[in-house]
Amino acid sequence: MRPIVIVSEKPEDADYKTILRALVSYNDAAGEPSGYEAVAILLRDHDRDETIGGLWGKVSYDWLFVELLFVPEPLRRQKLGTRLMNAAGQLARERKCVGVWLETYGFQAPAFYQTLGYEVFGQLPDHARGSGRFFLRKMLTASV
Repeated sequence: MRPIVIVSEKPEDADYKTILRALVSYNDAAGEPSGYEAVAILLRDHDRDETIGGLWGKVSYDWLFVELLFVPEPLRRQKLGTRLMNAAGQLARERKCVGVWLETYGFQAPAFYQTLGYEVFGQLPDHARGSGRFFLRKMLTASV
């Protein structure tokens, strides 16, 4: 095999999945099995039969990582974000996770997560410029 390095301007989902499968396989062989599992809690438009928002995450090493959370503008302030996050917490408990973690920008909603019991455990200042990136977690069990 003669590998080459290519910067892809338009990466494909298949490339991501290939890298992810290889990394999960390596991690599981090198240490404890990660228990990797992608999860989704969707907001669906019943009339159009399509996904309009929701939560996307992954469970690994006894934690649920919330990768994406989106509620369309017209549906905000109706507690849908809270319902999605509560459903994520329940899903994490069912999978015996010790906690849920996520990252968000200062211009998004770090205070929203804090009202749900999440605590900041890290910050990347001035990312995006003029804001910050916050890393939050919520413990579901007494020990890590």
